[in-house]
Parts: sequence; structure tokens; C-alpha cells
Amino acid sequence: MTPSSRLLPVRRDGGPAILKIALEAEERWGAELMRWWAGDGAATVLAHEGDALLLERALGPGSLVEMAHGGRDDEATRIIARVAARLHAPRASPPPSLLPLTQWFAALDPVAASQGGLLAEAAAVARELLRNPRETSVLHGDLHHGNVLDFGERGWLAIDPKRLSGERGFDFANILRNPDFALATAPGRLARQATVAAEAAGLERRRLLQWVLAFAGLSAAWHIGDGEAPDPDLAVAEIAAAALAKG
Repeated sequence: MTPSSRLLPVRRDGGPAILKIALEAEERWGAELMRWWAGDGAATVLAHEGDALLLERALGPGSLVEMAHGGRDDEATRIIARVAARLHAPRASPPPSLLPLTQWFAALDPVAASQGGLLAEAAAVARELLRNPRETSVLHGDLHHGNVLDFGERGWLAIDPKRLSGERGFDFANILRNPDFALATAPGRLARQATVAAEAAGLERRRLLQWVLAFAGLSAAWHIGDGEAPDPDLAVAEIAAAALAKG
């Protein structure tokens, strides 16, 4: 069980599956996007009704979290980038209703105005990115090492999207903030993975770092709004800001 859903391993027609019961509207939105991807780059939806989503179950032995911590961080980043490319690819049918990044970032400005400092810097960067988007597409919204799983013969596939739309570079920011605080803030790690991700995805490295700063600021604003400590996100934002200052 997660804060936003219940997960139950089940079987369908004799095969393994996962039953996901959404507890929040955001999770129900993600189910619509999973159906639209139709198993291309994402887990296949076997059935969907109301809050209930039945998915194929990931049974492969691989773990991107373990890879990142086991000396294969670059490989894990490249795998996520390949999955992202499949998710961002155009489809013949129109996507479901999507939330624009401008709305997703709405929580940042008011908190940045009250807090100032690094959050104000992140908010300014976010406003500029959102004002002049590049290569817009359907976005997963939460691509990271725990949301790309090993499905065996089907390869690496995504789960748990947020159903966003906007600049595709945004989807790579969370790679650099994950798989956990210790690795995300390890000396030199963020700068290196920015290079690896930018090369793998065909992105401008500086702009990717700007997305990391903006997204870390947004996550910090969410935590502050919930009365929680924003320290981990502020630490990532500080590293990204320092990397940008170096040019």
C-alpha cells in the first residue's frame, strides 16, 4: 500500500497481475494515460473500472535502484531515457485530458515569494522555462528508478504516471533527484548524470539542470505546504544551482 493507492498481487486468466485501487484523484488520472500508452513503454492495462486498475505484473529480476547503487548508475539513467523516448513518441489517437506544467508548478510561486532565497531562484527559473517551452509532448511526470520496472521479455516499462503535458525535458529532472537522497546528493553525481541523461535524451545539459532546480524547488514548496521539512529538495536545488553557476 502507498499513500495514494492500494496494491494487490493477483492472477488473471492464470497469469500474474497487479490490482491497483486509487485513493486519490491523481492516481485515477494516471490510469487513463496508462490505457492510452497501450503497453508501449508502459505496463499493459488489463482492465480498468472506476478506481480499480489491473496491470501486468513486473516479474523481471532487474532493479534500477540496485543498478544505480551498484556502480551502474549511468546504465540506469540511459534505460530510463529510452523508456521516456517511447512514452513521449506521438500516437495515432489523441491523448486523454492532460494537466499542463504551468498548472503543475502553480504551488511554487507563492511559497517562493514568502521564503525567498533558493526557492525564489528556482521559481524564476521555472517561470522562464514555462514561458518558452521546447519540444512539448505528453509527459509521465514522475519518471524515476522506482517507476521503471523490469518486465522480463517485455523489457523496462513505466508505471504510475501523473498525466502531464509540457516540455519533454521536464521528465528527465526526476532521474537526477533519485533514487534516494544519499545518491542524489553524492559529490559529483548530479553533474555527471546530467551529462549522461542529456546525451541519452538529446537534451541541452544546461536546460536539464534548470529543470532539476525548478522541480526541486516545486517539491520543496509542496513539502512546506504540507508542513514537512523541505531539506532534501533544497539540497538538490542547491547542487543544481551550483552546477548552473559553473556554466
